[in-house]
Amino acid sequence: MSKHRAPDTEETVEPEATAGRPVLRIVKGEPTAEELAVVTALFSARGSAEPAEPARTRAGGWADPARLTRPQLRPGAGAWRSAR
Repeated sequence: MSKHRAPDTEETVEPEATAGRPVLRIVKGEPTAEELAVVTALFSARGSAEPAEPARTRAGGWADPARLTRPQLRPGAGAWRSAR
């Protein structure tokens, strides 16, 4: 006989967190079966929709090509001095 015991082979299966719990709950009012079906269909469609594209971030001022152009000349007294 061996002195070592065989390990327990039973596996513990955890139930899902939402098992037995309703996903939607009516808080106020008495909706009809059709209204509940519409709300359920909307949530189902929203949940299965493709994710939206992430918003593009705007480049900083250093990457702006307009930065490389000269400022517009403004006519007036002493404008030729500031045109450097």
